[in-house]
Amino acid sequence: MKSQLRSYRRRAAGIALPIVLMFMLVITVAAGFGIRRAILGEGVTRNQLDYEVARNAAEAALRDGERDLFMLSKAATAKCDRMENRPLGDAIKPPYWGSTCPNGQCYVTAEYLATSVFSSGTNPMPWWPDANNGKWGDNATSAATCSFTGGVPIGTYTGSPQISGVARQPEYIIEYIARIDDPVIRVTARGFGADVNTEVVLQTYIRAALD
Repeated sequence: MKSQLRSYRRRAAGIALPIVLMFMLVITVAAGFGIRRAILGEGVTRNQLDYEVARNAAEAALRDGERDLFMLSKAATAKCDRMENRPLGDAIKPPYWGSTCPNGQCYVTAEYLATSVFSSGTNPMPWWPDANNGKWGDNATSAATCSFTGGVPIGTYTGSPQISGVARQPEYIIEYIARIDDPVIRVTARGFGADVNTEVVLQTYIRAALD
């Protein structure tokens, strides 16, 4: 009888060990998945927050570009003066506007617009990425001089303060699209997050400035 009891206990112990090990494995795997989900969730949250920073910066630059269009006098804190071609009216012409976007003011014909091809970079729009022959230009260089081509760093003509907490200051480009029956001005702004790879581009169309 005692021999049978000892044999039963040995068999029970032999069965219990694999079960315990299996439970430990399940718990370890579950914990690993939990940690991974937490890390991924943290990464998604961080990316979303950085996107919001970039969007807010782009929004600020877009509003700055609109203020630039309608300025009637030079802002006291502005780095540069745009008053020789404000208000717009007949000032939408060289040397103030052109295909090279002098001081951020681009002149785009209807024919040019109709034949632009993003994938090949043919007849590029000035707000396209650098890889597709866009004309944003060097932000740091633009901020240091009042004679430049490409994007306008925020505050250059309006005196608006710079944005804190971003990898690069936001900027904007103004285009006059010379459609015969329906000319329009397009303002494009791009902003960055704390990571320079987080970028948001916003646009607005304006007709009132042409009246």
